[in-house]
Amino acid sequence: MVLLGVLAVPALDLRLGLPDDSAEPESSTSHQAYDLLTEGFGPGFNGPLTVVVDTAKSGKDAAATAEGIGRELAGIRGVEDVSPPVPNKSGDAAVMSVVPGSGPTAAATEQVVDDIRAAVKDTRDSGEAAVAVTGQTAINIDMSKRIGDTLLPYLLIVVGCAFLLMIIIFRSILVPVKATLGFLLSLAATFGALVAVFQWGWLNDLLGIHSTGIIVNLLPVIVIGLSFGLAVDYEMFLVTRMREEYARGNTPAEAIVKGFMQSARVVTALALIMISVFAGFILADADLTKSFGFALAVAVFLDAFVLRVTIVPAVMALFDRAAWWLPQWLDRRLPHLDIEKSDIAPPETDRDLEESAGSRS
Repeated sequence: MVLLGVLAVPALDLRLGLPDDSAEPESSTSHQAYDLLTEGFGPGFNGPLTVVVDTAKSGKDAAATAEGIGRELAGIRGVEDVSPPVPNKSGDAAVMSVVPGSGPTAAATEQVVDDIRAAVKDTRDSGEAAVAVTGQTAINIDMSKRIGDTLLPYLLIVVGCAFLLMIIIFRSILVPVKATLGFLLSLAATFGALVAVFQWGWLNDLLGIHSTGIIVNLLPVIVIGLSFGLAVDYEMFLVTRMREEYARGNTPAEAIVKGFMQSARVVTALALIMISVFAGFILADADLTKSFGFALAVAVFLDAFVLRVTIVPAVMALFDRAAWWLPQWLDRRLPHLDIEKSDIAPPETDRDLEESAGSRS
């Protein structure tokens, strides 16, 4: 668990965004064009910002208003150039192009967008003009922030629903808590490894990664969904069998050993299959495909081999009988979906065991 925690530390530096042409293979024409534009005009020329000034409500001249705003924007740190405003035919709207001094995916460009919007806030609030910042770079930044803001509610809904379902199935409080916390720990470690490789540049030469700096904004959503689905499956395979053995009258330690012996091989085989499938994507040329394959392969490896077949049985052994504790008032109110009940009397002979198992089957 300490090792997983250490591996999760880089996740604190997670930055979401959409890759630009610099993430393409160096042999591609798009990557070469990106490099030529950067060399000739600066990195910000690959991702200019579009500032729109609308004075329809105030009735003022849009070009004159935009010129004043342009002078103010030119003084913002990180802005390299502001083009002259181009008005429309009616003169109530104008557009300007703002070139930042950093590339489209750089953190400095995000700061420039925030600073521009803060600088024009007074103009908007006064009603003099409606000012908006757009363009592909600004759109990508806004999309990434929106997705980042929804990650926590999304995670709470997914994990919360599974938590309630596991309480109903396992008739336990500690087992769902253990499963949920374990998944969150392995997920954080996965994001930590992802940041270390695709943001910090670790193992870039080994994996053939062309560009680093951001994580694709949809990647955390997909990783959470797929890895959590697989994690719940592995948890069900392992713990359901332990639950059945405990309900048949085995001691908690015996139930863990017997349940693990019968289910661990299945989990191991399934995990090896999924890791092989996901790891195959790392061989692709595009960094976007590599990041998806790497993240999912690491997520399955950590959850299956570190968490499910190592930490889970150890924690279950530490919990002993408390692992299957459920308050009676809650047990009476929850639907019974499991075919095994923890209050079944243990069979006294092998024949009783066979008859009891056969009748419940």
